[in-house]
Amino acid sequence: MNNLKYLVWSVFLTSSFHIYAKTPDLVPETAEIPAGFFYMGSNGLGYDYDEAPIHRVEITQPFRMGVTEVTNIQYEQFDPSHKQLRGKYGFSKEDDEAVVFVSWYEAMAYCRWLSEKEGKTYRLPTEAEWEYAARAGNYYAYSWGGVFPDNMKKNNFDTHHNNTTFESVDLHSVRNGRRQAYGLYDIHGNVEEWCLDWYGPYLPDNQTDPTGYEDGEFKVTRGGSHSTPVEFLRSANRSAMLPEDKHYLTGFRVVQADYPQSTPIERIAQSDKSISQEPYVWQKVDTAVFMDPIEFVRPPKCGSGVPFYKHNHQPAITWCPNGDLLAIWFSTDSEFGREMTVLSSRLTPGTNQWQRAKEFYKVPDRNMTGAALFYDERNKTLIHMNGVEAAGWWRNLAVVMRKSQDNGATWTKGKLVLPEHTLGHQIIAGTFCTSDGTLVQVCDAMPFMEGGSIIHTSDDGGETWRTRGEVAKGDFAAGKTGSSIAGIHAGVVELKNGNLLALGRGNNIRDKEGIERMPVSISKDGGETWSYSASAFPPIRGGQRLVLKRLNEGPILLISFTPVSKDNSKPQGMYASLSYDEGKTWTPKKFISDGKHRFLDGGAWTGHFIMDALHAEPKGYLAATQTPDGIIHLISSKNHYRFNLQWLEQ
Repeated sequence: MNNLKYLVWSVFLTSSFHIYAKTPDLVPETAEIPAGFFYMGSNGLGYDYDEAPIHRVEITQPFRMGVTEVTNIQYEQFDPSHKQLRGKYGFSKEDDEAVVFVSWYEAMAYCRWLSEKEGKTYRLPTEAEWEYAARAGNYYAYSWGGVFPDNMKKNNFDTHHNNTTFESVDLHSVRNGRRQAYGLYDIHGNVEEWCLDWYGPYLPDNQTDPTGYEDGEFKVTRGGSHSTPVEFLRSANRSAMLPEDKHYLTGFRVVQADYPQSTPIERIAQSDKSISQEPYVWQKVDTAVFMDPIEFVRPPKCGSGVPFYKHNHQPAITWCPNGDLLAIWFSTDSEFGREMTVLSSRLTPGTNQWQRAKEFYKVPDRNMTGAALFYDERNKTLIHMNGVEAAGWWRNLAVVMRKSQDNGATWTKGKLVLPEHTLGHQIIAGTFCTSDGTLVQVCDAMPFMEGGSIIHTSDDGGETWRTRGEVAKGDFAAGKTGSSIAGIHAGVVELKNGNLLALGRGNNIRDKEGIERMPVSISKDGGETWSYSASAFPPIRGGQRLVLKRLNEGPILLISFTPVSKDNSKPQGMYASLSYDEGKTWTPKKFISDGKHRFLDGGAWTGHFIMDALHAEPKGYLAATQTPDGIIHLISSKNHYRFNLQWLEQ
């Protein structure tokens, strides 16, 4: 009998062991990281300027760090609702894959929950702890050496070849590849990992148990991810995100240790005290005006520390109540690049030269395609809207909004007003306010030529936004209707009857004579649906973006481009046309030139060109604002043109 009891008990224990052995770890396994010191950072060459200066850091206490990133099954013990996000866009489906679509705040909440559950402190690693653990005692690019092995790569290249979808493949499984010297898996790649610190520039001094800055706008992420070039997976590479952001590239791993007791670095408030706060008195100009073109893209001084790249493009412009003009644009080596930053320049009253470029807004290691500026006179507020990618291409942007009530001397922290990284969020300059106070922001619907545009609207001064219509290509043929505007990079205006009128690039429509024309889109329901027809204007092509704007005096202004002709005896280039009957008819084209011979540089995709009586700028991404004195300020990719309605009517 005793033998039978022993046999039954043995079978039970054996079965229980097998059941337990198949159950995924619900508490992250940790490995001991010894105390010590290391030299943090790199020489900071090129795009990696924020990795300098190299500085000595001492970690005075050993700590335990997650052997892997936190997995789905582990995180969902804390937040069961997150299971609904498994497989979103095809990513992170299984129990043992790294959890993604988790914000910094959510990662911190998990750490607090785990600490209470386990009776010991779990937290995110400091940036210094993360790099110290990743290096594991060496100064190569990666834990194991200077080369990232091909057999450990997870789609580690730029993915802009895929136009409309994510690279939805199995990329998140933990414990893949080589285990480094401290016993950590996936410290390079798999998913980016949230750190405890606010992002900010390194200090040159020796540091002990540093915790970064006391405040900031972005939280540090480290380690790089799948679908990211390997240079972003290096031990020294620094990235960052808005703490409320979450997407398919970023998760986290935990540290089990008390919080460091060192004092954070004081954050110095960012304020440009050189910007005047005196209200400007605008003097109405009643005579025809056309001023010499000037360049608004001016490189920063050498040694200023302002990043400035070879490709400067896609501008936006607004006027400020102090009389300044403020222009922004992106600067990059590649439009697919994560080095892309947003620069700015100012033209102050009484001057004829724009200030040198300054950095205006940059989320570290993120593509920043698409920006808009608008002065909301009703609320006396400057509004800046900007796209922010998860990685390096503009197909899946979230939208950040900032505000200023002191002429741009200071700005609010960026707020994700369209937080989903998805299509339909490529910001296009041309924000405007309707007659009932609704803000309208146009965006490209798709990241390719024939994708069309959509609008987003706000009824509360930009705090919340509603997407109108749907991101769908539709049938952009004459007489048809669809859920988006025909043509990318669209310009939109409100008509006096409350309808919206839009013109754009691509999705061209043939007129009754069979001639291909720029499409015109009309919406009678606030942008939910649009009807399409052929306009009176020729289509525009790559490297060109139009302006459609209602002038202070009432008429609607279009500025666009004629087709390029090899016959230099024909007038061609940038022209203006006016409509005094709400877009039904338009005045003949007036070229944006006063007839003087000039040799100019259009920058970006335009390059050098001759401006004279028959030729205006042949290409350029256009943006415009009209100041209260009636002057229309038009910028292309590099040049600033100034004229008024009286000159256009001559």
